[in-house]
Amino acid sequence: MSKVLVPLAKGFEEIEAVSIIDVLRRAEIEVFVAALDENRLVQGANGIVIEANVIITDINVDELDMVVLPGGWDGTHALAKDKNVQNILQEMDTKGKNIGAICAAPYALNAAGVLKEKYTCYPSVEEEIKKDGYMADSAMVVEDQNILTSRGPATALCFALSIVKKLNPAKYDTLKSGLLATYCE
Repeated sequence: MSKVLVPLAKGFEEIEAVSIIDVLRRAEIEVFVAALDENRLVQGANGIVIEANVIITDINVDELDMVVLPGGWDGTHALAKDKNVQNILQEMDTKGKNIGAICAAPYALNAAGVLKEKYTCYPSVEEEIKKDGYMADSAMVVEDQNILTSRGPATALCFALSIVKKLNPAKYDTLKSGLLATYCE
């Protein structure tokens, strides 16, 4: 069974986080929802609280197949500043493991130095990233090497399904059909 880390920081985008966690679990992918500190109750940008099941310092990169960052500006900035998250991103990239980020979260990938040439993100975040290669409206999900990026809340299901297609392709078609996500590539 594949294992995915989804770190949450105060101010994360709830639609993105829940979509990722839910879709991956439906695909029988183990998801570790990690808090950045001992307080496992993490409040999202719109006041929804999610309880993390692990603390980021308890994560062993060797046991992970992927790390996926939800967006939300406050959460993204916290992930970009958190040394543990940044170290995990760098170690995952060095080992060629999969990394995903949606909405504002490619900013945190860029802070870690792992964002590749082609990427997408929430419109206007590319101005904060200040890196060539932004693919505006070309696709809901952009893949470049081991990095998957997506645009925002409305693309969260397609983003999560892209992760399923990569980590558990046998579940992809059935899950996509069951979610009525025929609009996803």
